[in-house]
Amino acid sequence: MDIDLPEVVAEVTAAFARYEAALVSNDVATLDALFRDDPRTLRYGGGENLYGYAAIKAFRAGRSPAGLARELSRTVITTYGRDTAVASTLFHRASAPDKVGRQMQTWVRFADGWHIVAAHVSVIDRPREGES
Repeated sequence: MDIDLPEVVAEVTAAFARYEAALVSNDVATLDALFRDDPRTLRYGGGENLYGYAAIKAFRAGRSPAGLARELSRTVITTYGRDTAVASTLFHRASAPDKVGRQMQTWVRFADGWHIVAAHVSVIDRPREGES
């Protein structure tokens, strides 16, 4: 299996950037389009466990658009073959300087493009200087 084929990494990086832009601008239609429309798609969030595309879509529709701005760091995108990838990143919000968010997404290429099939978002206390 080929890991990190440059053209595949570029494709997933572009899809991930599209997701991030949609997230911080509350572009719900794009967010919905990037998740796989399937009852097996899941998203574990900061305060919710969402099983199935319908639950994820309902969450997005009801989420407040306030306070979505964030900065990313330590983003790692790893591709496995031509059709599977994992995107991991840390995020930071000015409104919570003592916290660090963590986000992981599993992306799969389908006939209609790249889609998230599993996602996890959590927030922890910011590690002390020198800790990872």
